[in-house]
Amino acid sequence: MNILLSNDDGVHALGMSTLYDTLKNEHALTVIAPDRNCSGASNSLTLVNPLRVQSLQNGFYSVNGTPTDCVHVGINQVMQPEPELVIAGINHGPNLGDDVVYSGTVAAAMEGRHMGHTAIAVSLVGTTHFKTAALVIKNLINQLPNLQLSAKQILNINVPDIPFDQLKGYKITRCGSRHRATSMTKSQDPYGRDIYWYGPQGPEQEEDDTTDFAAVKSGYVSVTPLSVDMTAYTSLPLLNDWALTITK
Repeated sequence: MNILLSNDDGVHALGMSTLYDTLKNEHALTVIAPDRNCSGASNSLTLVNPLRVQSLQNGFYSVNGTPTDCVHVGINQVMQPEPELVIAGINHGPNLGDDVVYSGTVAAAMEGRHMGHTAIAVSLVGTTHFKTAALVIKNLINQLPNLQLSAKQILNINVPDIPFDQLKGYKITRCGSRHRATSMTKSQDPYGRDIYWYGPQGPEQEEDDTTDFAAVKSGYVSVTPLSVDMTAYTSLPLLNDWALTITK
């Protein structure tokens, strides 16, 4: 299969190189990733500066842009023919629940889907057993032809940070929720000016066992379908009735 690999941790990230090494003997891979860590970049595009693509000695492509930029320029300019599959990851750390709103990894997969290609995002819920996540994706790729996923959806995969033979299986999940993150750290730079750093994410809320949080906590691979179409369809009837009450 002809596959585009990207991420948000940067072109030199261990997660992506582990995935590449695991897949390279069975698939045609093109790696296009940011030249630096872009965690939290979400779906941002670089619109006011030109994008530059640099070919590295290992054959990977480095881009001075965001994860979304990388997928866009990869499909439009670098890859011929276009990929059959876009994979974003392996992310260093989870993309669970509300994380998907901010995640550059999820955004890279969504950009691939926007451009008409099957796409998955994969994250390791930790930073040790990247090989486990790579083997999970290797197995899932072989099963993708049996899945007729909507043209407006991607799969968000989160893998427990344990050896592959300790995984309990796969669970289809929904996004859980985190409590609000309230901590920021204030300090000063060498010139006495105030600076601020984000603190840790809020903890997950206690929910039932259908969430992505619950699955990985129990040793299962979480597989969550995400919709590229963000329309809240269940609210349309309510809003239609409300709109009728609005006067000019």
